[in-house]
Amino acid sequence: MPHFPTRGERPPWRATVLTLFPEMFPGPLGFSLSGQALEAGLWTLSTVPIREFGLGRHRAVDDTPAGGGAGMVMRADVLAAAIDHARKDEEDAPLIYLSPRGKPLTQQIAADLAAGPGVMLLAGRFEGIDERVISARAADEVSIGDYVLSGGELAAMVLIDACVRLLSGVIGAAASLGEESFEGGLLEYPQYTKPREWEGRCIPEVLLSGDHKKIAAWRRREAERITAERRPDLAKRLKG
Repeated sequence: MPHFPTRGERPPWRATVLTLFPEMFPGPLGFSLSGQALEAGLWTLSTVPIREFGLGRHRAVDDTPAGGGAGMVMRADVLAAAIDHARKDEEDAPLIYLSPRGKPLTQQIAADLAAGPGVMLLAGRFEGIDERVISARAADEVSIGDYVLSGGELAAMVLIDACVRLLSGVIGAAASLGEESFEGGLLEYPQYTKPREWEGRCIPEVLLSGDHKKIAAWRRREAERITAERRPDLAKRLKG
């Protein structure tokens, strides 16, 4: 069972999401460890409904792309109004726009963000957002993978979960974080548990030996093997 620090140990880590669909939150973030930590006040989640800053009777938030083309683009003036409103309470939180063209989300980025006061996330929709608001409001662009989603809300949830699980007290055994995939540049070694034999497949004998030095060496070799097979880019980086 995780130990949740008292409020006096550290101010809650704050996640603010600017979105057209605030009802999507907390969604999966309200369950399991992140949900328990949220309920305990270890982190906070708030949403800023972009539609409230829309223009005219219909609260328009988008318009046709300059230069022509399919789809619609979210307006800079509308988004800037929503961002400026959110920043009144979150001046020190970095602004991140979830975008397929952004820098890939990594464990290191998650760790850096988790070590800070929180994050402000802009979830786009349609064909994207006006480029001018990205530069005018100094937004970083982050991608969760080389694919396109219908909107940035799911990507925002992924980023938040990656950060929240690194907060002090969220994971019961903090030492386990150091052995996960991407820690130290390697993918994680294989894991096993009871029963000892299952469908003719046995737990490797070394893991049952009680020899911690041999177990550590086996896990290191397996981590290196899996990394070389599945992520040669990571393996090459380690050798370089």
